[in-house]
Amino acid sequence: MDDRIKNALQGRDVVIDITTIGRRSGAPRRIEIWFHNIDGRIIITGKPGRRNWLANLIANPEFTMHLKGAVQADLPATARVITDPEERDALMTARFRGRDSSDEPPAEGRPFVEVLFHEAETTE
Repeated sequence: MDDRIKNALQGRDVVIDITTIGRRSGAPRRIEIWFHNIDGRIIITGKPGRRNWLANLIANPEFTMHLKGAVQADLPATARVITDPEERDALMTARFRGRDSSDEPPAEGRPFVEVLFHEAETTE
């Protein structure tokens, strides 16, 4: 992964697209979402509730993360869905570090997915 991509992955609340494979249709599904770099880990999260993109990643964890800002790249990856309550709470605490803790939303019910990149397959 080149330095431009590494630098683009340093942000918080960065808007990206992801392409998952539909769990029922088997067809590619591309949506806009955001990621956070939390202590060097790339985490996709969202609001609490049922999410089709998450169900797709549970069924087929292989997906593509699309950077679409100043740096554009298609990054093949594997999703690691985070279900452990302690790990989820720690991620939320780290995400809001340095902010008023009363503004910190609860981790419960939110999807958390760690992005594990396939280094050799990155395309620009």
